[in-house]
Amino acid sequence: MAEGATGAAAVSKPPAAQPSTAQDEQHGTRNKVARSILDHGPSTAAELALRLGLTQAAVRRHLDALVAEGVVEARAKRVYGSRGRGRPAKVFALTDCGRDAFDQAYDQLAADALRWIARTAGGGEVGEAAVAAFARARVEAQAEKYHAALESVPPEDKAQALARALSADGYAATARAAPAQAGEQLCQHHCPVAHTAEQFPQLCEAETEVFSRLLGTHVQRLATIAHGDGVCTTFIPRTHAPPKSAAKPPAARAPARPPKTTNSNASNATEANEAGRNPA
Repeated sequence: MAEGATGAAAVSKPPAAQPSTAQDEQHGTRNKVARSILDHGPSTAAELALRLGLTQAAVRRHLDALVAEGVVEARAKRVYGSRGRGRPAKVFALTDCGRDAFDQAYDQLAADALRWIARTAGGGEVGEAAVAAFARARVEAQAEKYHAALESVPPEDKAQALARALSADGYAATARAAPAQAGEQLCQHHCPVAHTAEQFPQLCEAETEVFSRLLGTHVQRLATIAHGDGVCTTFIPRTHAPPKSAAKPPAARAPARPPKTTNSNASNATEANEAGRNPA
């Protein structure tokens, strides 16, 4: 009987994944609140509760969380005509960050614009050149800012300084020593225009040109996110001299010994005497 009770107690234990399931449900409901605001515009807690079949208290908990995450913001409800007595109702609207969480067509818009530039320029090689000119003009503003960040940096630290400047713009960049200590690798772990660059590699090429100019040396793009690689990797050859401790002085060579000279007359006389001597 005790064994049966123990077994029943063991079976009645809740699954370990239950807390995670509850969190998923909370997250799903929160997304529904945000989606309702997107579909219907700024809404009060009462309006959201009515649409979603929730209590106003539950809706307010989700709204508080969304406000803390920067997805929605509270504002006074706009009143048209005469306003009644009392404080105006508070409505909740999506922020720019909240809108970005939903489907966007920015990549498609950029690709359409670049195709229009190429077509208007005449298509073919002329069109590709026009896209390349746009790509170079686009990165010039960034180049000026990066130049200011690298201007007073010694050559051996420029790659690290450029990585920090790129990270500040959202590229999540790092710089590290390249294999065989032949130089450094600049790695960009994020690319905001990766989807558009898949169709227009001129964007990557213009960026590589800017890196070369900023670093004062030829650089080589080894991989790009746009081509399916996990990281955009640029090789930067070493242009500064290695540390003194790394360069060993050449071993001192012993001075060459002068060739041994012999007196040919004395040598001949000795050979003649030995030739005329009888053997013992």
